[in-house]
Amino acid sequence: MTSRPASDSTAAGTPFPHPVSPDLIAALRRALQALPRPPGRFAVAVSGGADSAMLAVHAAAVARELGAGVALLHVHHGLQAAADGWRDQVEALARLLELPLRQARVEVDAAGGKGIEAAARDARYAALARLADEEGIGLVLLAHHRNDQAETVLLRLLRGTGLAGMAAMAPLTSRDGLTYLRPWLEQDRTTILQAARQFADATGWHAVQDPTNADPRYTRAALRELLAPVLDARWPGWRAIVARHARHMAEAGEILDEVAREDFAALEPGADGASFSLAAWRRLSPARQAHVLRHWMAQQGARMPTEARLNDLLRQLRGVHSLGHDRQLRVEQAGHVVRCHRGRVWIEPQPDPQTPASR
Repeated sequence: MTSRPASDSTAAGTPFPHPVSPDLIAALRRALQALPRPPGRFAVAVSGGADSAMLAVHAAAVARELGAGVALLHVHHGLQAAADGWRDQVEALARLLELPLRQARVEVDAAGGKGIEAAARDARYAALARLADEEGIGLVLLAHHRNDQAETVLLRLLRGTGLAGMAAMAPLTSRDGLTYLRPWLEQDRTTILQAARQFADATGWHAVQDPTNADPRYTRAALRELLAPVLDARWPGWRAIVARHARHMAEAGEILDEVAREDFAALEPGADGASFSLAAWRRLSPARQAHVLRHWMAQQGARMPTEARLNDLLRQLRGVHSLGHDRQLRVEQAGHVVRCHRGRVWIEPQPDPQTPASR
């Protein structure tokens, strides 16, 4: 990892010397002011593309208004031959904006079974967490916009995701102890690209182009290049409609989370939440049985089961004796074990077969 020292940001109230979009400025200002506490300092994840570069530019402008400090974070994946050039462009942008820049180079585990896109995403988030921690920053801005949100909804729909997945990207999320803010989820990308062109005309700085964004061998690019043009021709406003659908799903998900918490509280849970009463669970309707089971597993850090595995677990829990001793119920689920004993359902981490048993 390397860093470039630079001034944090100039004094509040000084004119910003570069062109900015009023719509993008307003959206960013609203998102920052809606936080529980206004950040004294925050960071922007910058790849060098138009979206993240414009977020950096507009963040620098808003930070001057608010008297806040801004740092740029760049992750070099090493997956493209042009990646060194992207790093150089980000460094040039940092100098132009007079903002500090921290960088990390990561190794992407392409053979880990996740797929190259997911592996690169995980490596990027891990690197951002390290960089932010080194800077003492707890808030990082991401440049996802309405087009990204619409694509995410479609991809998750095609993958068969549930209600929570259909909510797509949330404006505010936490990961690895870091808070991520996406202030432009309601902004169309055309607004961002127009701002990028105006910035380029005024400064001579140009955003980089990632060829994988238009390579249909990659899942998101395939949707963007093959499916989106058809939707554009038939339903020109589809992105706004799909993004609105994501908001509605997020609202529905919040309501169902409240229901699941209330249902679980009525199941006579153990002090650590790792167990509940089988008899109380059976008094719920079938749909709420399934929903509270997912909620419980998520709270205990277990991965969500497939539909087939969840249905099998539901069948077994509905069929076992109410005291849980007519037969041994033991279901393994991605590193956890669900079992039933003396009328209670338990979940616990599955022992590592490589770890010697204690004596």
